[in-house]
Amino acid sequence: MSSCRVGLHLAACLLNISEARKKSIVENIAKAALLERNGQRHPEVSVLNVFSDPEYNRSVITIAASIDELGNSVLAACLEAFQSIDMEVQEGIHPCLGAVDLIPIYPLSGVGVEECGAVARSLAENLVLSVPGCSVFLFGEADLPEKRPLVQRRKQLGWFTRRDFSTLKSDLGAAPARRCGLTACFRAL
Repeated sequence: MSSCRVGLHLAACLLNISEARKKSIVENIAKAALLERNGQRHPEVSVLNVFSDPEYNRSVITIAASIDELGNSVLAACLEAFQSIDMEVQEGIHPCLGAVDLIPIYPLSGVGVEECGAVARSLAENLVLSVPGCSVFLFGEADLPEKRPLVQRRKQLGWFTRRDFSTLKSDLGAAPARRCGLTACFRAL
């Protein structure tokens, strides 16, 4: 498919999840992104890549779709991840904070950064409504009006040292539940 085709509005998400050692869990999360609500394969959504690092116990699932479908697709994958990954027992050398750790949204074709930020923010709002104990912090274009960068947010949250969530204030949702952890949602360049 040519990126110069009129009307093509594509974006991608590099969904970071805190699981790599249980292949079936990672596969089920990737498959959830591909299905419509009726269980049929969605023709406008593709999983382009799944990268898993067992030492880190982290996987990155690359999901591409029309900007109109990406949010629903990523939400379905996140719901599966929150159901399948328990941060109370998760182990790995990567300093992750959540079962769904990062949800970066990238523009690919015919889409602006503002649209990706709106999808990221909408997705974050849907996550906290759909998953009890889900807490989200925002950065980049999704973090309005501040638009704080990831580096700044990581420092504020003690990203590389924190495992006690009791004093942490999320941008959306209640205090992080230990099972879910904390999720970052943003629009990236």
